[in-house]
Amino acid sequence: MSNFITNLKNDLQGKRVKIVFPEGIDKRILTAAVWHLKDSYVHPIVLGDKEKIQELAKEENLNIDKLEIIDPSNSDMAESLAEEFKKVRDGKVTGEQAEEIISNNVNYFGTMLVHTGYASGLVSGAMHSTPDTVRPALQIIKTKEGVSKTSGIFFMRRDSELYVMGDCAINPSLNAEELAEVAVETAKTTQSFGIEPRVALLSFSSKGSAKTEEAEKIRLATEYAQNKLPEVMIDGELQFDAAFVPSVAEKKSPKSPLKGQANVFIFPSLDAGNIGYKIAQRLGGFEAYGPILQGLRKPVNDLSRGTTTEEVYNLALFTATQVVANREAQNDD
Repeated sequence: MSNFITNLKNDLQGKRVKIVFPEGIDKRILTAAVWHLKDSYVHPIVLGDKEKIQELAKEENLNIDKLEIIDPSNSDMAESLAEEFKKVRDGKVTGEQAEEIISNNVNYFGTMLVHTGYASGLVSGAMHSTPDTVRPALQIIKTKEGVSKTSGIFFMRRDSELYVMGDCAINPSLNAEELAEVAVETAKTTQSFGIEPRVALLSFSSKGSAKTEEAEKIRLATEYAQNKLPEVMIDGELQFDAAFVPSVAEKKSPKSPLKGQANVFIFPSLDAGNIGYKIAQRLGGFEAYGPILQGLRKPVNDLSRGTTTEEVYNLALFTATQVVANREAQNDD
């Protein structure tokens, strides 16, 4: 186990943050929930048909006697959650539609548990697509004040190396202001995990070496991000080698404060971000933790449908850490 995950566990010791897992009928989800049940970091709540969950637990030899299981189709909470959902959607659904959605869609039910405060965060996506996981969060929890877009980042670890990459999961194309927002939110998320961010906005150009609209967008985004978060080291536009290799930085960007030592990488597009993190993962041997969604009022995180039990377990730790960071930020305010 990495020191990074160990540090997360140490910070969460005894907190038992309530995290809801809507896909309780998936063995990876159920197994990870049982692992958390034995620990003291997360209080797991699983959703789904109780009989199916009990059958699965028996097949997998899992003890779920103390596991909190809620079946949305016959839960006592469904009616009140549907009423609140109708209010949140503000005329976009009827009462009958709200009841049907809440009773039959585990992601909407789980997101409403987070919205109402019954749970503090949500982890889904092992059985559902990213839109199916993220859409309820955008409709119900919505983005934080001052944030227009949610975005998805990955923590990339290899031995003692740890980097952050974004946006790798959500937004196909962003303008300069939106890209700056992603950079700022990624820096803040990185700080919330106890890491000092050194942020590079990446391009195929370094400091004006190419005169194109694409490179100009990165230059503008860098300027916007620096103005929004002047206390954090942010620079761009930079090629990856100029952001990461000190000897290259001396030649391509000698005045950059990063000096080739960036640890947070902001990609110019979703194409670049998704390809970039997967190259690091598959060719570079990095472990990828995420995507961690940021910009929402409360934490909701999305798994890959090819996820493993360990990844589910770890993403719940990340989600719980976001919950604690949000609480601390509110207390500071």
